[in-house]
Amino acid sequence: MSAAAPDLLQALLARHSVGPKHLVEPGPDEAQLQRMVEVALRGPDHGELVPFRFKWVGGEARERMAALFAAAARRAGKDEAGAALDAERALRPPVTVAVVARIDMGHPQVPAHEQWACVGGALANFLNAAHLMGYGAKMLSGAKVRDTDIVAAFCEPGETLLGWIALGTAAKPGRASRKPAADAVLQRWPGRA
Repeated sequence: MSAAAPDLLQALLARHSVGPKHLVEPGPDEAQLQRMVEVALRGPDHGELVPFRFKWVGGEARERMAALFAAAARRAGKDEAGAALDAERALRPPVTVAVVARIDMGHPQVPAHEQWACVGGALANFLNAAHLMGYGAKMLSGAKVRDTDIVAAFCEPGETLLGWIALGTAAKPGRASRKPAADAVLQRWPGRA
């Protein structure tokens, strides 16, 4: 193990989600986002299908996303105060990145579950890279990912909108979520007779 490995592992063990209300400027710039995507691309990918896309929402596009969120809230039966709150949620994080999956359900060699595993690995690598670069982040989804107008705005035919990564500088230290002990998850397989 290299000398830097224990420090890097300790840094990864400190990663946790930081919600948008605790994210402030500065957020990552385009070059830093590119680097996060480069790290995401290092995840396992059977067949090198790259069954995911990251779509950076910046500049005026943030206002357009806020309008989409407000319209979706109205379609879901929320009043104007609820719609305004959903619009504000779109604008709160300094940087937002949509996560889109492109799963080839009929691929002859790479089943869908392997492609979904690749998407999850890419997402985890992206979040880990953001953390190691000093940014807070959280993956967000909810009912909005099923709203047809929002899906149409972010996805090409056959794609699935997973949600959005909110990114920025953590305004306060986050709280690690409760996780089970490693031995509750890592189990020795006894083999089959």
